[in-house]
Amino acid sequence: MTSKQRAYLKGLAMTMDPIFQIGKSSLTPENTKAIDEALEARELIKISVLQNCLDDPKEIAAVVAERTRSQVVQVIGKKIVLYREGKKEKKKIILP
Repeated sequence: MTSKQRAYLKGLAMTMDPIFQIGKSSLTPENTKAIDEALEARELIKISVLQNCLDDPKEIAAVVAERTRSQVVQVIGKKIVLYREGKKEKKKIILP
């Protein structure tokens, strides 16, 4: 992913609300499966890491990206933005 594409995705993510919250139990297989399904449907998602989660958001982002074969767009504070290119017929976001 180029820096121009990353900047474009960051701009799109600014207006989004987080659709997942990772809490005290950290990353579970159920969370990972739900995030994978959301990436399939939306391509770009935002995740919020709650205060009671003791894990580092950057580490969580790296693990989720690896498990879901997606890319980390950014991690700011306790917010994670992930992107995975959709299939050609379902593609929603066209990168510059």
